[in-house]
Amino acid sequence: MQGQGARRRRGREPNVQLQTYIVEDNPTIRENLIGTLEELASVLSLGWAETEHDARRWLAANGAAWDLAIVDLFLKQGSGLGVLQACQRRSRGQHVVVLSNYATTDMRDRCAHLGADAVFDKSNEIDALVDYCLALGAGTSGGA
Repeated sequence: MQGQGARRRRGREPNVQLQTYIVEDNPTIRENLIGTLEELASVLSLGWAETEHDARRWLAANGAAWDLAIVDLFLKQGSGLGVLQACQRRSRGQHVVVLSNYATTDMRDRCAHLGADAVFDKSNEIDALVDYCLALGAGTSGGA
């Protein structure tokens, strides 16, 4: 399984609002995303996966350990759509969002149908993702 350094939740750390799992196969994007969200949105990255299989396996094994999953649609193996499908039975307090360069109207609708709480375009909606994370951490509903 990908996600070297993946941590299990042992209780919340000070000032950490969201225990987050990242599903992104591009190392540069993934590292920049983790750094940005940890700095700006009080997110703690629990780990990451590059493939649908690894993401599904981690999410199943860590059912209650995460608050937010951020999922890309195009992965090294499989699809983010399969990850969304695997998250349909998540707990009420858990959120799944899509972050993709392919955030068309049709794809947004398909992701919503599979249970995504929001869809963000990598090219121009990173600020909206940060705002969404801040709203979740504050206990309000951030929508996009």
